[in-house]
Amino acid sequence: MTQRNGFRGTSDRCLHSQASVVCEQVNGMEQEKGPEANDCESEEGGRGKAGAVKGAVAAPDGGWGWVVLVATIMVLALTVAFPSCVGIFYTDLQNDFHASNSETSWVPSIMTSVLHAGGPFCSVLVERLGCRATVMLGGVLSGLGMAASSFTQSISQLYITAGVITGLGFCFSFQPAVTILGHYFVRRRAFANAMSSTGTALGLCTLPVLGNYLHTELGWRGSFLVLGAVLLNCCVCGAVMRPLQPAKHRGQPLMNHGPLPPEEDKVKKEKGLLRLIWSYLVDSMSKHMAFDQFCNNSRYCVYSIGITWMMLGFVVPLVYLVPYATANDMEQSRAALLLSILGIVNIVVRPPMGIIFNLPWFKGRHIYVFAAALLVNGLSNSICCIGPSFKVLLIYVVVYGLSMSVVGSLMFTVLMDTVEMSRFPSALGLLAIMESITLLIGPPLAGVLVDRTGQYYHVFFACSAVVASAAVFLMVSFCWLDKRDRKSLMQGQPSAPPEPARPAAIDIVPGCQYSSVPTEGDKDKASANGAEYITSL
Repeated sequence: MTQRNGFRGTSDRCLHSQASVVCEQVNGMEQEKGPEANDCESEEGGRGKAGAVKGAVAAPDGGWGWVVLVATIMVLALTVAFPSCVGIFYTDLQNDFHASNSETSWVPSIMTSVLHAGGPFCSVLVERLGCRATVMLGGVLSGLGMAASSFTQSISQLYITAGVITGLGFCFSFQPAVTILGHYFVRRRAFANAMSSTGTALGLCTLPVLGNYLHTELGWRGSFLVLGAVLLNCCVCGAVMRPLQPAKHRGQPLMNHGPLPPEEDKVKKEKGLLRLIWSYLVDSMSKHMAFDQFCNNSRYCVYSIGITWMMLGFVVPLVYLVPYATANDMEQSRAALLLSILGIVNIVVRPPMGIIFNLPWFKGRHIYVFAAALLVNGLSNSICCIGPSFKVLLIYVVVYGLSMSVVGSLMFTVLMDTVEMSRFPSALGLLAIMESITLLIGPPLAGVLVDRTGQYYHVFFACSAVVASAAVFLMVSFCWLDKRDRKSLMQGQPSAPPEPARPAAIDIVPGCQYSSVPTEGDKDKASANGAEYITSL
C-alpha cells in the first residue's frame, strides 16, 4: 500500500530560502546523497509561516516509526479503553450522588462521545500545532479533567469534568496519534494498525485491575485523582512523536509562495465580508469534515453509516458487564477480572491478526473479514443471557474478545482502504462526529431499559440485535457495490471509483500550488509489482 500525495508538512522555525543545514533522517531510511533540512519541526497537516516549505515525505516503515508505534499503543491504552474502567465506580457514583442507572451512565457516555465528536476541533489543532503538540495538550486536559472530577459534588459537575474535559483530552491525544502512525507506515500499515489497536486491549487488561485496587484503597475520589496523574503520561507519548522531515527538493519547487496575481487580489478585495466568512466556513467544513466523500464516495458513505449504527451497541456491554455481574452477587474483584481477561485475549490475538491481515490475499477483502467478525461480536452478547455465573461470563468475554480483536485490528485499515491518505483526517473527523451521536445515547438508553425492567440481561439482548444488524448491513452493501463495479467493468464502462480521482494540483492556501510526488513506498512497490496499489489513511 502506497501513497502518492505529499504530506502537507510545514516548518515551524526554519527552512530559510537561502540557507540549508544538515539533519539526520528518520532511523531505518536510506541516506540520500544531498543534505537534508534539519532543526525544523515539519508537522503534517500544519500550516506554517509564510516562508515554510511543504515537501513530500517518504514513510520509513520502520526506524523511529517503531517508537511512534509504541507511543500510539500507550495513548490508545490510556484513552480509548478508559471509559470502560468507569464501570468499576458505577455503584459508588450511584450511591454518592443518589442517581439512577440512566443518570450515572451519562458519565462514560459523554466521555466516549466527546472523544469522537471532538474530531474537527482536533483536526484544526493538528493543522496549527502539529500532532506532537496536540497529543501533549490532550494529555494535560485529560489529566486535569480526572483530577477535577475527584472534587465534584454532583453528578452534573461530573458530566463536565469527567465527561467533557477528560473526553476532549482523550480526543486530542487519540486521533493525532492514529494519524501520525499512518504517515510513518505505508507498506506495513495493516500490521501497524493491528499492533496499535492492542493498546485498547492493554488498557482493558490493566486499567480495571488498577481501578479496582485504587477503589479498594482510596475510594472513587482518590482513584480519580491518581488516574488523572496516570493520564499525564500521554504527554510523554506525544513528545516522542516527532514529525517526519521532508527531503530537500532538487528541482522544480513543490510550493510557489509568490504573491497573489493582480486579478485574484482584486477579486478577493471585491468580496463582501459575509461572503468571505461564508466561504471560509464552507472551506473549513470541507477540509475538516469530509462531506464530499460522504456524498460522492459510496463506500465511505456505507461504511460510515454501518459504523455509526454499530456504535449504538458496541461499547455498551463493556459499561454494563461489571454492574451486571455484581448485581447478581458476584464479588467486585471477580467482576473486574472479567474485563482484564477480555484485555488479555485482545493482547494475545491482535498481533498475529495484524500479521495475517497484512498478507496479499486479504487485500480488498478486509471489509468482509471485518463484517464477519462484527456479526460474531454481536451474536456473542446473547451468551450473557444464559446466566450470570462466572463460567458463563468467562465464555462470553473470550468469544467477545476474539471477535473484538479482529474488529479493532481492521477498523482503521478498512477506512484507509476507503479514502485517500490526504483525506483521512477529515474522513475520520466526520465519522467520529456521526458515531459520537450513537455513542452518546447508547449507554443512557440501556440505563432506561434497566430502570424500566430491573434486569440487566435485556441490555445484552438489545446490543446483540444492533451490532449484528450493522454487520449484515455492511456485508450486503459492500457485496452489492463490488457486484456493481464488476458489472460495469464487464460492460466496458468505467466503474464508480471507491475514492475520488486525485487532482494533479491542489490549492491548499491562496497563492500556493501543491504538486503530488511519489513516496519511497511508491517507488519500491512500482519496481516490485510494475503497478501501483493506492490506499490511504
